[in-house]
Formats: sequence, structure tokens, C-alpha cells
Amino acid sequence: MRKKELYDRVIAYFEQAMPVAETELHYEDPFQLLVAVILSAQCTDKRVNMITPALFRDFPTAEAMAATTSDVVYEYIRSVSYPNNKAKHLVGMAQMLVRDYGGQVPDTLEELVKLPGVGRKTANVIQSVVFHKATMAVDTHVFRVSHRIGLVPASCTTPLATERELVKYIPESLIPKAHHWLILHGRYVCTARNPKCAECGLNGICKAAVIL
Repeated sequence: MRKKELYDRVIAYFEQAMPVAETELHYEDPFQLLVAVILSAQCTDKRVNMITPALFRDFPTAEAMAATTSDVVYEYIRSVSYPNNKAKHLVGMAQMLVRDYGGQVPDTLEELVKLPGVGRKTANVIQSVVFHKATMAVDTHVFRVSHRIGLVPASCTTPLATERELVKYIPESLIPKAHHWLILHGRYVCTARNPKCAECGLNGICKAAVIL
């Protein structure tokens, strides 16, 4: 099967099976989403959603979070992975937002990655979800699923290489939604261990289905 045909068939499947695809993180504004995405690194969205209500209640803005300390933030987020580092990142991020951006979340990759705790993946999530840009955030789910299906070749050994391959073939208007398609498919069907190939609607075209 040619690459374009594979992409067309995968996109057609997801558009029918998952017409609504969006982040499972709970947030009310760009700042809250940025906090949630930083917290979600190597942690489940479910766990993040459990701890953010109290955090957002007491620190609803960049200004409020910038005025506290990482020790205080740690007590709110202690059940997530790497809470010490993330507490420091959150306070540092909030302070930079207040100092350099008037408390507002910037909308470019170049500015976002300057913030503590924000790498390319997090920046792409913010650009896509908040600012509706055609950016593809590659997390472990996207990386795994895109390789298994055959959307990207084995030579794409890094998230950046995978991102660049995906955006070459996915229509620009669908890239934000496709990011969530791949994440949710990886989270609930094409899981890291014991993928549910028998109930996957892509198993007839997935490169890995016959060997998993």
C-alpha cells in the first residue's frame, strides 16, 4: 500500500470512529492547560485531573503562582511523577510569564520553549489546542502508534523525525485533531502492552497487527 493511501485510510477510519477528539486534561484557560500539560509529563491525565482542581482554585493565574514557592506547590502535586522538579518548573514558568509576557501564555514555539518545564512536545500541544495551529505533539503514544501502523518508517527514531513525517502527509486542517486521534488510540486500543488488535478497526491495514 502506498503511503498516501495508508494515510487516507487511517484518516477516514478515525474521522468515522472518533469524530470528536480532544485533550482529556481539564482546564479553563491557556495558563491552566499549560500547567496541566507540564504536570502530565510521564504521568496520566487522570492523575493530573485529580490534583489540578485544588491547585487551580488557589493559584488560578500566572500572577498567583508566581507569588508562591515551589515548596508550597509541591504539596498540591506530590502525587504526580517527579513532583519536586515539576513544582520548580511551574513556579519558574509562572514567574517568566509575569515578567516577560504580561502573565499571558505566548503562542509561538520559540517563546514557549523558553519557559521552564516546556519542551517541544508541550509547546506543540499549547499551539494546537489553544491557538489552533497545525502542530503535531509527539508523545509516547503518538510515537508508538505511528510506527506500529506504518505511518512513519523505522528510520524516524526521534519524536522530531516522527513529527516531521506525520505533518508531511496529514492535511494541515486535520493535524490538531490527528494528534488526539493517535494519542487516544494509543491510550485505549493500541496500548504499549497487549494491544487490542482484535477489536481495532485498523488491524486490516496496520503493519504491526499481524505480528503483535
